[in-house]
Amino acid sequence: MHIFCSGIGGIGLSAYAALQHDAGHAVSGSDRQESAMTRALAAQGVPVSYCQDGSALSASCDLFVYSEALPADAPERRIAAERGVRSISYFHALGELSAAFRVIAVCGTHGKSSTTAMAAKMLMDAGQDPTVVVGTCVPDLGGRNWRRGSSDIFLLEACEYRRSFHYLSPSVVLMTNVDGDHFDAFGSLQEYQNAFLEFLRLLPTDGTVITHGDDADCTRIAQESGRRFMDADVFPLPELAIPGVHMQRNAQLVLALAEHCGIVPDTAASALRAYRGSARRLEYKGEWRGIPVYDDYAHHPVEIRATVRAVCEAHPGKRIVVVFQPHTHDRTLKLYDAFIQSFVDADAVVVCSVYDARHEIERGELDRNAFVRDIAQASGTEAYNGGSLAEAETLLTTSVLVPEDVLLVMGAGDSTQLAQRLVAQYP
Repeated sequence: MHIFCSGIGGIGLSAYAALQHDAGHAVSGSDRQESAMTRALAAQGVPVSYCQDGSALSASCDLFVYSEALPADAPERRIAAERGVRSISYFHALGELSAAFRVIAVCGTHGKSSTTAMAAKMLMDAGQDPTVVVGTCVPDLGGRNWRRGSSDIFLLEACEYRRSFHYLSPSVVLMTNVDGDHFDAFGSLQEYQNAFLEFLRLLPTDGTVITHGDDADCTRIAQESGRRFMDADVFPLPELAIPGVHMQRNAQLVLALAEHCGIVPDTAASALRAYRGSARRLEYKGEWRGIPVYDDYAHHPVEIRATVRAVCEAHPGKRIVVVFQPHTHDRTLKLYDAFIQSFVDADAVVVCSVYDARHEIERGELDRNAFVRDIAQASGTEAYNGGSLAEAETLLTTSVLVPEDVLLVMGAGDSTQLAQRLVAQYP
């Protein structure tokens, strides 16, 4: 079968493409620009075009798989439809790919990628040999975001955006939290949480939900699903090599999964102690003139607060400087009050221009000057309008950073480039 993937550089679709290529299918694709993901696919032998006008879409294409970020009127989607090529979204395709397996799905507002990566490490160390799809690059997976196993286990990260995870057929669900996000796709927190309830009801009647018993919303949703509820909080917070109570809570879910799968507790605990983290999840990048630099994907107020607190715990007494790149105007405006209070543990915050990932559906525009002013007032921290990433870098290196600081770069967009540049240019 010839599969064409539009938006192939996306963290999920790139894993799907790699798995299908590894299975012997002819896979090609396109994206807006070159990235580490597209370079990895090209090295694997997957042709990638950076022109999305439809010219790269082969006449021999049997299946057209598109990223959720690709609008319905995009040239490649339109041409595929005109040719009668079967066209489905990434998660629809992932649901079909994983349907024959025993699916362990990790869902939640935050912590999905880290929990999936930890679970992959634990299952591999226990000899379970899972197939894995995860939304980050993981050292324990050879630096990849996918793995082909030989068992019947398919461990994957299940995204709620536009109810994408409803295409899956889970046997076990790990639910990290349901704080609320993606309000461009959900009209309210209740609607958002109902999507999780519907997802849990896709489990077979003897399926299992693993979540935190001390989280009232998660507990309510798990109980309303009518499926077996396994409380991860009965397991102690495990010892990890990476900082943060939020990471330990993710690891509790993995300990519960180990018990569910009949894995010896010592094996699970040892695997978690050896877990080395993953890309952009409190990832230590190196130093800039003696200042430690961390890169994190946090783009939600709850994630920001937990991540900043973890850095504070890892570097007691140090001045913590945060660079934050808001991810979409819509999210920032709808969670505005929570955002401005989320930097309370930081000493200084530099706010960059909004990463406009979904410009075609954005509603409203963030007033960055007001946002910076409100952060300073609500969080009680120094706050600066950083502008572009290049402008923020200049501000940091000439005015903000001083010896003995710790720098934390946060955002789901391309803010990672700033962390990489600082470490590369000034080792």
